[in-house]
Amino acid sequence: MSDAAVLDQTMTSLPPFSSLTFEEKLDRFAEVAVRIGLNLADGQELLISAPVEAMPLVRRITEHAYKAGSKLVTTFYADDPAVLARYKYAKDESFDYAATWMHDGIAAAFRSGAARLAIAGANPALLKGQDPAKISRANVAASKAAKPAMEMITRHEINWSIVACATPEWAKLVFPSLPVEEAVAQLWEAIFTASRVTGPNPVTDWKAHTAFLKSRVDKLNEKRYHALRFKGPGTDLTVGLADDHLWAGGGGPSGNGIFCNPNIPTEECFTTPHKDRVDGYVTASKPLSHQGSLIENISCTFEGGKIVSATASAGEEQLNRLISTDDGARRLGEVALVPASSPIASSGVLFWNTLFDENAASHIALGQAYATCLIEGEHMDEIQLAAKGANASLIHVDWMIGSAAMDVDGLAADGTAEPLMRGGEWV
Repeated sequence: MSDAAVLDQTMTSLPPFSSLTFEEKLDRFAEVAVRIGLNLADGQELLISAPVEAMPLVRRITEHAYKAGSKLVTTFYADDPAVLARYKYAKDESFDYAATWMHDGIAAAFRSGAARLAIAGANPALLKGQDPAKISRANVAASKAAKPAMEMITRHEINWSIVACATPEWAKLVFPSLPVEEAVAQLWEAIFTASRVTGPNPVTDWKAHTAFLKSRVDKLNEKRYHALRFKGPGTDLTVGLADDHLWAGGGGPSGNGIFCNPNIPTEECFTTPHKDRVDGYVTASKPLSHQGSLIENISCTFEGGKIVSATASAGEEQLNRLISTDDGARRLGEVALVPASSPIASSGVLFWNTLFDENAASHIALGQAYATCLIEGEHMDEIQLAAKGANASLIHVDWMIGSAAMDVDGLAADGTAEPLMRGGEWV
């Protein structure tokens, strides 16, 4: 019997989620991260990145990884106060430096077959009040150092996944009216629910959800739209689609042949825009939390694929530094459709975390495109990808534009429009 079959069998008669202790809930979540998110293979190494507050979750994930046959689990921890200390006390030259040796080692691990799991949970407002120039320089240095490893992610060469861990500072931002302990507990419940681990059989639930997303992706791929047009409050944006684009969503096979779910949770169908064919104006429907900074009420104008003006009511300097990272940072690398009635949107929770908020609304992403969202894209070099319209950049930053007031049309090459979404819902 396969591991997946064993897991199906062992989870069939699980007790109701509400009856579990927190430790039991955390254990079920950890098992889903390993078995559904990563689908970790026997004998495979695993690299985990996590905030120090996630240690209890990391320990349970590590246990399940070894039960799944992992050869070795290695965790890199990040500590928010230590990160903040750099911005307060480090010499100026520190912000143009990154630990290239560490990123080279991570890339080497991926090339040797290791899987990757990221655990999100850092304080979204950690760097509020810090020098935006230093933040930008540090991000550029880190992105350059991480590029060899991240290229293997964007090409989907390995099985990888992202899950989340509730932390006090994040919870206080999401639930500001609650005492910290209650806010953390509430955030954990929101994470468990959004991550689809609260049902009687999470494996069955994930299989059904993946099948639904695949059916939607198949229909979009059949259409072969030339472009999408978004119209809503503060938005009239036409997003041309890359030549030979492919829609994706939910889980899928990675380059090493392992079927994984890169994002837990996930509700999106996404593809690659054409880097030179985006025109119009667009207003964000939710705030963006990026690298410890909060950017609110983003509004941008595109011409010929490129942002020509960008404003924000908060974090505007960080936004303009972000889009000045490199030539590709002003262009789109992803466009995604998410219904306004998605479970995350329906929860009414603003997570201040892209992993969740991007699954509550249709969105676009500045920067690097996914090679796997082009026919045979994983076998193309940068020149070939660019010829198809795929963007290249050191960044990939999603921000939300969809809402219950958004209409989306699919456009044929001759400009003929077909309704895709009305009032934020699939037609």
